[in-house]
Amino acid sequence: MAAVFTAGFGAGAINSVVGSGTLITFPVLLATGLPPVTATVSNALGLIPGSVSGAVGYRKELRGQRRRVLRLSVGALLGGLTGATLLLSLPADAFETIVPVLVGLALVLVAFQPRINRLVQRRRERTGTSPRHDGGPLLFTGLTLASVYGGYFAAAQGIIYLSLMGMLLDEPLQRLNAVKNVLSALVNTVAALFFLFAADFDWTAVALVAAGSALGGYAGAKVGRRFSPAVLRTLVVAVGTVALVQLLLR
Repeated sequence: MAAVFTAGFGAGAINSVVGSGTLITFPVLLATGLPPVTATVSNALGLIPGSVSGAVGYRKELRGQRRRVLRLSVGALLGGLTGATLLLSLPADAFETIVPVLVGLALVLVAFQPRINRLVQRRRERTGTSPRHDGGPLLFTGLTLASVYGGYFAAAQGIIYLSLMGMLLDEPLQRLNAVKNVLSALVNTVAALFFLFAADFDWTAVALVAAGSALGGYAGAKVGRRFSPAVLRTLVVAVGTVALVQLLLR
């Protein structure tokens, strides 16, 4: 019980700053003897308080982004529900093949985001165009597909969100991180609500992860929002690399 609570705290903190907290809680839940699907659905429900507290911790960075968040939330809800459905209907091998590819691509995009942004800015200056406030159809589609993955497993979901928004929105990384926390909370919530009617939970695990993640999410936000863009980007790449290695070794 202490290990699950501690893992929940660590996952909540990591999720609010970067993402990939599932890679902390999921192995611990498996080590307690839970079946993989039960561990996945219990983890999804338990991490909701951490996602919410992380979003609350980043409320200052959310100012002025209401319209953007509302639009992207539609895709997050649809994607999360689709991913939860796939978890209970498809063999695990179908997603496990593509997950490392998605995480690896997201890491490359985050690492080279400053260079990509400079290239995009030069192109805008040549063509006389300005960035779209909402990222356009490309961002909506990309985040919806990332939410499908998030509803299925959620590991490194936040990193994929940050990489897509970093390319298509002209905003500081901390403001994008605030949006990521809201979208992650929505995906976790809609997936967990679906699982309530279609899967078996371990309620002790849910309670321990929820308590730990609620504390960790707020604590992580308090620390993470002080990081410079360079430090935050380095942390994203570092955590994402560990996540990728874990996924490849599973």
